[in-house]
Amino acid sequence: MPTCLITAANRGIGYELARAALDSGWTVYGSVRTQQSADETAERLGKDFHPLVFDVRDHAVVRAVAGDLATPLNLLINNAGIITPERQSALDMDFEGFAETLAVNTLAPLAVSQAFLPHLCRSGSGRILTISSQMAWMGYRKSDTLAYRASKAAVNKVMQGLATDLESEGIPVALIDPGWVRTDMGGQLADNDPVDVARGVLKIAGSLSVTDTGKFFKWSGEERPF
Repeated sequence: MPTCLITAANRGIGYELARAALDSGWTVYGSVRTQQSADETAERLGKDFHPLVFDVRDHAVVRAVAGDLATPLNLLINNAGIITPERQSALDMDFEGFAETLAVNTLAPLAVSQAFLPHLCRSGSGRILTISSQMAWMGYRKSDTLAYRASKAAVNKVMQGLATDLESEGIPVALIDPGWVRTDMGGQLADNDPVDVARGVLKIAGSLSVTDTGKFFKWSGEERPF
């Protein structure tokens, strides 16, 4: 039975990813930030879901949790993300909020990938997917939600670098654009159903090989430009 780790598995895309993976016969580990959330999510998802309590911003705790986990991982999905702060234009930027967005959206995926890399290596078929955004595309000149856009553009570059460094290990690394999704973050007017997006992401994960490493895919499978 394949095993995966999904960050922020208690709601939104992360929850639907966990549910879709469980429905496909995976054993699923999912990060949540509190024990209460761990208990609630485990009750909703069932016995093959195993919550791991850590905040992706706390790299020391992430490493400690990884050190306590003996299970090999076939797949890591870096899903945790935020779209704050409220003020994030080039002319009116909440710089502390910007730093927080970078901590969650850019630094955390790398920290989590590093911490759980030994588990991916032990499985013999490890893969890393990171949820990015179409808003990272450098062809856009829009300045709204600039901190979010910048953090996703930055994580794209970080994951490209990780893909290069892990290519010799046979561990593919790819980025996913989930589109505009109907979640708490995306709102109810968004285009895409999170259930459909989750299934699409897992389909990509199932076919991902080293020949795809460093690429940026739309959730529906086609390759996106950076």
